[in-house]
Amino acid sequence: MKKCSVKKFGRPRLLIIGCGDVGMRLLPLVRERFRVFAVTSQPARCAELRAAGAVPVVADLDDPVSLGRLARLAQHVVHLAPPPPKGTRDSRTRNLAAILPEGASLVYVSTTGVYGDAGGAAFDETRPARPANARAVRRIDAENTLRRWAKRRHGRLAILRAPGIYAHDRLPIERLQKGTPALSDEDDVYTNHIHADDLAGLIALALFRAAPSRVYHAVDDSDMKMAEYFDAVADAHGLPRPPRLPRAELAAVVSPMLLSFMSESRRLSNRRLREELGMRLRWPTVRDTLAGLRAASDKEGAL
Repeated sequence: MKKCSVKKFGRPRLLIIGCGDVGMRLLPLVRERFRVFAVTSQPARCAELRAAGAVPVVADLDDPVSLGRLARLAQHVVHLAPPPPKGTRDSRTRNLAAILPEGASLVYVSTTGVYGDAGGAAFDETRPARPANARAVRRIDAENTLRRWAKRRHGRLAILRAPGIYAHDRLPIERLQKGTPALSDEDDVYTNHIHADDLAGLIALALFRAAPSRVYHAVDDSDMKMAEYFDAVADAHGLPRPPRLPRAELAAVVSPMLLSFMSESRRLSNRRLREELGMRLRWPTVRDTLAGLRAASDKEGAL
């Protein structure tokens, strides 16, 4: 009886900020270990979050007054919310840091975009951040805000820098169907990837195994250029490969934001996540994932 009582009432509390797709994938990994509270700014999502095993909390990171109910709610926090769409500061993370409890443990999912363009170089987490656009500058502001909080309030912080997140249901199918061009090989850039399920697994491991104030590259083993990625997805789904254009011509037919993603080339080491977090990737590379998709499709076709 005592053991059952501890299991039911003695679980530590976990607060998930920004419980979108990755947060929903995280819930099954942590709901037996924690009593999970999931923050949403949309009351209509409460039923969905409750059904997934979380206690929904309606609050808005853009409204500091609404965050009062989060203070001292949990000693473990996962921060998945994006920064505001404008400016150079992440006011949302600043508002959150103002109410985080003393000695809390926090995992923040940032972006590999904080490094800017590395010219295709391979590197680890010791490389200095050099953000080249406002989105990445806001992410660095969030990271630094949380570092100051951890130092001031004796918190335990882990930063996971994630690249392009994909999944079986998060692939650029619409882009391929539209025939949006990709860069020609001589202008193409190296990109990094992580499956959403593996990112969720990394977050769960980081809650317990991450070293204090440590940065980890949340990337898989893929070594691909961006157009190679689009080609591989197209092949797996029986779609035409995108046309290739030189950068100067591509700039005239895609949005400035899309072009900015095509202007940064880097290859990130994931040694720390393997050696320090003990992560075994379920989907080691994009090609592994797509091969599995294609095999499953061929099997269905045979039936």
